[in-house]
Amino acid sequence: MKLSAFTAIPLGVGALTAFLTRNGLSIYKTLNHPALSPPIWLLPIIWTALYILMGFGSYLAVSSPSHRKGEALRLYGTQLLLNFLRSLVFFNLKNYLLAFLILVFLWYSVVKMISAFWTVNPDAAVLQVPYLLWITFTGYLNLGIIFLN
Repeated sequence: MKLSAFTAIPLGVGALTAFLTRNGLSIYKTLNHPALSPPIWLLPIIWTALYILMGFGSYLAVSSPSHRKGEALRLYGTQLLLNFLRSLVFFNLKNYLLAFLILVFLWYSVVKMISAFWTVNPDAAVLQVPYLLWITFTGYLNLGIIFLN
């Protein structure tokens, strides 16, 4: 598979997420937000960049001759699924506590994915660090919304 296909997968998941949660964004705007909350227009830009990094990292992992790439790609798929589910729970179900709990599992799966990517291709792992930092920050934002609303 080509790099473009590996990049299209997370971008496709992101586009599907955006489509399915589009109505929840109007409610999100009415919530009380913690300090340091980014403007809502910035979120698609951040997520697009992160999805591109995810795709490029997965491409590097699958292109590796390592026999451990299967585990790395399973963890990649798991975190992508958790990312998708968390958004639906947060924006559509408006269950901010459950969304936070999913985010904790997401964070853990991303740490595991980075570790697995490292054994396959260290560059693939490094490309996931901004994602880990962002979902850590997202945890702060999610908790802030729980406590402020």
